[in-house]
Amino acid sequence: MSRLTSADFISDRTAEALAATFGRRALMGSGVAGLAVAAMPLDGMAADAPEAEITVDQARTAPIPIVIPSFGGDVGSRITGVMTDDLNNTGLFKVISGSAATGTPDFSALKGMGAHAAVTGSVTGGGTIRVEFRLWDVLTGQQLQGTAYTASSANWRRIAHIMGDVIYERMLGEKGYFDTRIGLIARSGALRNPDMRLAIMDQDGANYRVLGKGQAKLPSFNPTRDQIALLSYSGPKPRIFLFDLDSGRQRILSDFPGIPLGPHFSPDGGTLLVPVAHGSGSDIYSVSVASGAVRQLTSSGGAINVSPSFSPDGSKIAFTSDRGGSPAIYIMGAGGGDAKRISYGNGKYEECTWSPRGDLLGFTRIGGGFFLGVMNPDGTGERIMTQGYTVESPTFCPNGRVLAFSRSGPGGSGASIGTIDITGFHERTIHTPTGAISPTWSPRNV
Repeated sequence: MSRLTSADFISDRTAEALAATFGRRALMGSGVAGLAVAAMPLDGMAADAPEAEITVDQARTAPIPIVIPSFGGDVGSRITGVMTDDLNNTGLFKVISGSAATGTPDFSALKGMGAHAAVTGSVTGGGTIRVEFRLWDVLTGQQLQGTAYTASSANWRRIAHIMGDVIYERMLGEKGYFDTRIGLIARSGALRNPDMRLAIMDQDGANYRVLGKGQAKLPSFNPTRDQIALLSYSGPKPRIFLFDLDSGRQRILSDFPGIPLGPHFSPDGGTLLVPVAHGSGSDIYSVSVASGAVRQLTSSGGAINVSPSFSPDGSKIAFTSDRGGSPAIYIMGAGGGDAKRISYGNGKYEECTWSPRGDLLGFTRIGGGFFLGVMNPDGTGERIMTQGYTVESPTFCPNGRVLAFSRSGPGGSGASIGTIDITGFHERTIHTPTGAISPTWSPRNV
């Protein structure tokens, strides 16, 4: 990526410093043999350990009781706390505190506590720590997982998230999402003319950091690498920037025949969809991340076409358009062409985003307030999950089970990021040092 000039949304020096201290590879790069977090299997794991027998839907009805003790000492207690919060926040687990344990647990005692699963483990070391972790099926007495993680002590929080993901996957049969991050726009200052800067945080709000110096909007995380695309107002006109979190390098994506709006990555990370406003309407363009080649996908004829989102297989694009008179959700092929309207509810559909699972579209609908909901990709099964003065910018976690979104009051007051299960339960607010809007969820392990 080429260096820019005074139009950078962040200075080169600042970008390099942020990459050195905050890029995922740099932040996690002090483990054994240069690896972020070195993992080694522990003995005792049954070769024929059973696959998960509890589904997510069953766990929603009856959360899985699991005993998680302190791993000992200050770092061990903090690791236990993060794992506990990760699991409890899903609503799928009921964490039970237990006394420190490292060997084979007393299954009779655990059954008496009502536990279905249990964790044992310990932390040793100082500047470099070794975290031993075992997951047990209490009902069968089998070890489901045994792993030792070695890394810098500064990486204790990520180890906790990784272990939480292991528990999620072994117990529920699908990948977890705790070891992920959320990009966002930090909003501060006056309500009428706020500072709007790119920021990033862990999915639970930890490690919050403002990255940019200039006005920015509508970030989008690359699904395959540690990169964010965003709309920047730092130069003479709005432009789409690509910012690599690992290297700190940045570049302008391309020039457009109008004013670009919020970008959205393809599943392979090689293409961006960019709505471009011109005249009284807007059209959707695809842009090659590698070459910057631009291709027009819609012909507005004065209509507004915005909020594009690829299906997980990259074959289709969902977007919102007022071509029928009122904003609604449409589906078209990835190459453009004819589009089919799928939403017919009361109100205006302003945003949509495709779940990584491919089974749902998240959307924002306006009419007597703001509503956040999901529907099937054919438009059936529409469900409203939450509402408010303003709720917008839905983004799915990597396994498609949770949506993050932004919520605010009049004039943008009280702007915050919230998350909610796709069933409409377990809504919570992620606390941030400043106001926060426009979340975008990272993929796993970038």
